Amino acid sequence: MASASETGDLVVGEDGLARCRWGASTPDYERYHDEEWGKPVRGADALYEKLCLEAFQSGLSWLTILRKREAFRAAFAGFEIGAVARFGPDDVERLMGDAGIVRNRAKIEAAIANARAAAEIDDLGALIWSFAPAPDARPAPRSMSEVPAVTPESAALAKALKRQGFRFVGPTTAYALMQACGLVNDHIEGCCAR
Repeated sequence: MASASETGDLVVGEDGLARCRWGASTPDYERYHDEEWGKPVRGADALYEKLCLEAFQSGLSWLTILRKREAFRAAFAGFEIGAVARFGPDDVERLMGDAGIVRNRAKIEAAIANARAAAEIDDLGALIWSFAPAPDARPAPRSMSEVPAVTPESAALAKALKRQGFRFVGPTTAYALMQACGLVNDHIEGCCAR
């Protein structure tokens, strides 16, 4: 099997650090890769934000979402679950008119419904983290081809969230959430952020 560097999935940046190829493609991705992606997130509001952004990303480039993140935060009351749970029809229309975010009515309504669902859960962090596989359950990926889009854990997480009333949380979105929030570590073997 070829090593990640041989397959091109690991690159060395100008700073001399080896990164997953996607994390070295733009300054925005480099910051996100090095400082956030795969780092443990446990707070309810922070998990809710990541879940919303992953849902908004569906069908779009993650770079688009990263570049709009501050506008999303402003539009969605800093992703404070209690505040967004109180959003009503006027807020949906306000959000549909906000060019700073992705204006998709189904995703906007899902973000509000998900805040309401999250507000009903005693410990959103405990629920989500209960689906984290054991840290040694899978070896470090040596190439991006070894990184799954869906796992049994993400399918189970998606099902559990849907039972709680969450929307726009299929197994692929759930796995992206698990990657983003550090439930799994999908940095390529040899990556500086691993």
